[in-house]
Amino acid sequence: MPTATTIVRRAAVRADRVADTVTLDRAARAAVAGSLVAEGGLGFDVALTRAAALEDGDALRLDDGRLVAVRAAAEDLLEVRAENPARLLRLAWQLGGSHVDAEIGTDVLYVPATPAAAELVRGQGCVATPVSRAFRPEQAAHDHSTCGHDHGHDHHAHDHDHDHHDHGHKHAHDHGHSHGHSHDHGHHHEHGHQKHAHDHAHDHGHDHGHVHGPGCGCGHEH
Repeated sequence: MPTATTIVRRAAVRADRVADTVTLDRAARAAVAGSLVAEGGLGFDVALTRAAALEDGDALRLDDGRLVAVRAAAEDLLEVRAENPARLLRLAWQLGGSHVDAEIGTDVLYVPATPAAAELVRGQGCVATPVSRAFRPEQAAHDHSTCGHDHGHDHHAHDHDHDHHDHGHKHAHDHGHSHGHSHDHGHHHEHGHQKHAHDHAHDHGHDHGHVHGPGCGCGHEH
């Protein structure tokens, strides 16, 4: 039995490579796995190399190169409208706060036909009409399932930049302190410039801890 290991996004799907079509609801598209049978009878296993949600129009690439197109199944939904756009906006905000999926249109929302969603709709004075259609809710802001390696790489680079910044800040501070101290006492001024690259950390620790006074043996006067 062939195995689907890769998702091909809708924009890259070639019609001449599509061998069959599978229809999945929102829950099945969000966590596709196991064995499936397409509408034309093609059976295949799903073992994605990178877990990600399927969207309407995407395709699953089989290990033999063929594609199985993905179609969103019709689901029981509430079509929500309001006289005032601000009411829809407030409702969308409440739905997000309650972790209720919603598909957002120009002047309409589509939400699952559940008692919890219906109660939120009534609370905002919106009108809900039961419908059966494909459900294509918005992706959650924290959903990085399609980011893959790029997201991890950016995060690593971000951490590296912070470390580099801290190092630069400490270096600038230490250098300024050591240079100023050596300049005030004269006897380290010339050597400090010549040997800064090699002995910078050592000079700073030595000079900072030394207390000049009578009998110190430095050979100069303050």
